[in-house]
Amino acid sequence: MPREAEPSLNEKQFILQALQENLRLDGRQLDQYRPLELTFGDEYGVAQVSLGKTKVFAKASAEVTVPYTDRPLDGVFTIMTELSPMASPAFEVNRPNETEVLLSRLLEKTVRRSGALDTESLCLVAGQKCWSVRVDVHVLSHDGNVIDASCLAVVAALRHFRKSDTSMEGGVLTVYTPAEREPVPLGWLHSPFCVTWSFFGDEGETAVLDATRAEEQIRVGSCTISLNRHGEICQIAKLGGTPVEAVALLQCTSLALTKVKEFSTVLDRKLAEDSKRRDKSGRAAELTAENDR
Repeated sequence: MPREAEPSLNEKQFILQALQENLRLDGRQLDQYRPLELTFGDEYGVAQVSLGKTKVFAKASAEVTVPYTDRPLDGVFTIMTELSPMASPAFEVNRPNETEVLLSRLLEKTVRRSGALDTESLCLVAGQKCWSVRVDVHVLSHDGNVIDASCLAVVAALRHFRKSDTSMEGGVLTVYTPAEREPVPLGWLHSPFCVTWSFFGDEGETAVLDATRAEEQIRVGSCTISLNRHGEICQIAKLGGTPVEAVALLQCTSLALTKVKEFSTVLDRKLAEDSKRRDKSGRAAELTAENDR
């Protein structure tokens, strides 16, 4: 498997010395994210998130399928991740590495297992037919903190997605096309987001938010906290590395809640802007044209 170029000894010492003086190479504060950009595609369920040079693309889709035998009243919800060589030379096609496995597991715990999506609302006919919702996550460019960007992209894609409307008459299921009926949004319960901290120093005394790839390569530990704007924690992942004091983790969690509220505000605003844009250029414009005629 190809290896990523590691920072030189001088680069490592320079970054560590700067962090000890509360400085970062890009001029940010230690608890500051890079510029965040969130855009939606022309098609429902398509979202792209950029954190600095890190770019993640997510696309949601749905199809009618058969529910699992042990969950006859629930729909199916899956998240698929892909880290291709386009994102980094260290990634290979069809050969998941540690980064991809970790990303997949954290998205699974944060979004699916936390019950963010109401899977019971995806059931069409108990034990026979249901919606299968799938989100494909593609990392386009990897410059650190892929987890936070991917989680935001998945939540944005799911909240933006619309599935075909259905009806049941005489035991016959009818799935309507967008031309016949307006597609409907998914049953959404809460919006969880990931906030990843990186720790530096001999004892992990320096905590840094939204680390770049260069910073990730020299950190001594990390912790990903997943929670929603109400302060409900979905999961905390501290996988190895230097131990961190409990008080420091509590402080990180408190700051993470602030960042999650900011993410939620940005997402709500972008969804409102997209809805307004579609109303002007879509169905509302068609109705206006018909009235003019």
